[in-house]
Amino acid sequence: QVQLVESGGGLVQPGGSLRLSCTASGTIFSINAMNWYRQGPGKQRELVADITSGGRTNYADSVKGRFIISRDNAKNTVHLQMNSLKPEDTAVYYCNFNVWTVGRESDYWGQGTQVTVSS
Repeated sequence: QVQLVESGGGLVQPGGSLRLSCTASGTIFSINAMNWYRQGPGKQRELVADITSGGRTNYADSVKGRFIISRDNAKNTVHLQMNSLKPEDTAVYYCNFNVWTVGRESDYWGQGTQVTVSS
């Protein structure tokens, strides 16, 4: 069994910064991609950023130049540094890992953390 726990959400003013973290625990042999998704009010869930096991990153156009994704493989953790936040970044943010565990490769999701950007 693999569990993902997120932290770091909250309320921030426009232009501010937040850092999200997500850590996996359980029987983990390796983690391939680590991803951050978000779902805003009345919107579909969308991919925000992802990072491969080799460190290659990819960002949605809406966050390029403002968000930075990074990973700590020794701690099974991914971070999302969010800068210059805008009201349209308000959403529930979810981490998603592709994990090799006992007998299979599978995707796991965090519980979600609320990010609210408002003055």
